Amino acid sequence: MAWSELKNLPEALLPWYEASKRDLPWRKTKEPYPVWLSEIMLQQTRVEAVKGYFHRFLQEIPDIAALANCDDEILHKLWEGLGYYSRVRNLKKAAQVIVNQHGGVFPREYAAVRALPGIGDYTAGAICSICYDLPTPAVDGNVLRVISRLTEDATPIDQPALKNRVREELAKVYSVRAGDFTQALMELGATVCGPNRKPDCEQCPCRNFCGGYLHGTAEQFPVRPEKKGRKQENMTVLILSCDGSYALRKRGNSGLLAGLWEFPHVPGKLETGDALAVLESMGLKPKDLRRQADKKHIFTHIQWNMRGYYLELSEPGGDFSWLTAEEIRQSAALPTAFRQFFDEI
Repeated sequence: MAWSELKNLPEALLPWYEASKRDLPWRKTKEPYPVWLSEIMLQQTRVEAVKGYFHRFLQEIPDIAALANCDDEILHKLWEGLGYYSRVRNLKKAAQVIVNQHGGVFPREYAAVRALPGIGDYTAGAICSICYDLPTPAVDGNVLRVISRLTEDATPIDQPALKNRVREELAKVYSVRAGDFTQALMELGATVCGPNRKPDCEQCPCRNFCGGYLHGTAEQFPVRPEKKGRKQENMTVLILSCDGSYALRKRGNSGLLAGLWEFPHVPGKLETGDALAVLESMGLKPKDLRRQADKKHIFTHIQWNMRGYYLELSEPGGDFSWLTAEEIRQSAALPTAFRQFFDEI
C-alpha cells in the first residue's frame, strides 16, 4: 500500500482510541512531569510493571524541584527492579537543567525538550504532543510495527531511514488532537497490532486501508535484522553474612549498573574450594558454607551466568559495608541480578 494511505489514520484511530484505550494512570493528566516520568519508565519495561513504580515515585518525588534535589540513594531505591538505571540518573540531570535553565518550568518547545539529558526524539515527541498538542510524532517500536504493516515496507525495522521516514510522514497527517493521535498509535501497536504474536487484524480500525491485512502479509512485517548472540559472562557471587549483617559494596560511578550496590563477586564460576580460597586471600574467615545457588541475568547484550555461595563468616571484614537485611530492604538499591540472591535469604 502507498504511504499516502496514512492520511486515513486520524479518522480511523481517534474514535477507536476513545472507545478502547486502557485506563492507565499517566493518561489522567497532561502535566509534563508525570507524562515525562511515565515515558522514561516505560522504555524497555512492561506497562503492568510500571504502574506501581509510577505511583511510588510520584508520592516520594512529587515535582521537578524535588527530583532535582533528590539524593541518589533514594532515586536508585525507588527505581530498584526497573533496570536500565541510567534512565533515573538522566531524569535527575534533566530536572537540574530545568531548574537551572528554565526556572523550574518544563519547556514547551520541542527543541528545548529534546535537548534535555536522557530525552531522545521519541520521548520529546510524546511529551510535546501529549502535553502541548504539538504535531510531533513519537516513533517507537510499536509505531514502527504498525506503519510497516500498513505500508508493507520491507526496510529493516532497525534502520534509521525507516524511523525518519515514519516520523516525517506522520507529521503530515497530525490532527488538532495531537496528543490523542500519538497515544492512539501507541495503543494500537501495544494491543491489536502488538509484538511477538499474531496481529488481531479483525479488531483493527485500520484494516480497510492496511496493506498487511488486505494482502495477507501482516505477519511478514516488520522485517527484522538477524539477532546477534549475547556475550556470556561467568561470575561467582559471594553472599557473605556475619551476625545478621551482609557484605555489600558499591559499584563505580560509570559503566553497567553504575552507583548501585552489589554482593562481592569474582570472574568465573568457581568450585567450592576455589571460592573459599578467594575468601582467604581477602583475609576473611568462613565459618559455614550454607548453600550454593546458580542464577542468570540477561541484559540487552550480555548474559551473566552466576554461581552464588552463601557463607557465614567468623567476623566481618574486608572493604565492605555490612548491612542488615532490613537496612538492605529499606535503603540499598540492589540491581535485579544480585537481588535474586538476596530474595532467597
